[in-house]
Amino acid sequence: GQLVESGGGLVQAGGSLRLSCVASGFSDDYSAIHWFRQAPGKEREAISCTSGRGDRVIWLSAAKGRFTISSDNTKNAQVLQMDSLKPEDTAMYYCALNRHCSPISFDHRHWGQGTQVTVSS
Repeated sequence: GQLVESGGGLVQAGGSLRLSCVASGFSDDYSAIHWFRQAPGKEREAISCTSGRGDRVIWLSAAKGRFTISSDNTKNAQVLQMDSLKPEDTAMYYCALNRHCSPISFDHRHWGQGTQVTVSS
């Protein structure tokens, strides 16, 4: 299977970015899609998970109220809409796919290549 993220870039503080993750080639039991991010010198941290049933959890407190996760069924994509971006949101953003939701990065074997988000002050 393959996971492909897109939509990263450079944005000024207060701006918005829309990331997309498209999964293909996985069996149906791999249906829990996650967003993670990793800033330079820091551990990878979990942002959210949407289960195959559509249940959604946001783990990252900094994301609440600013990040919105949705599904674009026309493109078979998971979308991470990020608003009111801050310099501390600068990181590589990854999607991951698993059978179940887990905020632990070591639980996941299937990752996208990542997309860089840089927020300037």
